[in-house]
Amino acid sequence: MAAADRTVVDLAARRRDRRGPARADAPAPLLRTVYGEILRDERRDQDRTLAEVARAVGMSKQYLSEVERGRKEPSSEMLHSVCGALGLPLEHLLARGVRRLAVTRRAGTGALSGPPQERSPQVELLAA
Repeated sequence: MAAADRTVVDLAARRRDRRGPARADAPAPLLRTVYGEILRDERRDQDRTLAEVARAVGMSKQYLSEVERGRKEPSSEMLHSVCGALGLPLEHLLARGVRRLAVTRRAGTGALSGPPQERSPQVELLAA
């Protein structure tokens, strides 16, 4: 398949899909929201509680919950600590954030819009 015949599929979207589809006219999510979703997904994938991770980092579970929901803007030191507690390299958090924002941006631009004869199905598998 040629490189121009691809669509990006975000494997981590399984959890985001529960919140409903993103609207094409909705603004791009804030970076803190994207990072929070990734951290929550990682914590849940490890079957760990907010209290466990918060205790390992040395923060309150209420603060960690607000970070995961995108309500608080954590410092780079705090992100580093949470990633460390989850065994998630910081560069993986950053890369996942970029991929999610790129997917959101492409979804909002109507990448598959236009007459049917001009559309081509595109698939690209991204590891989360």
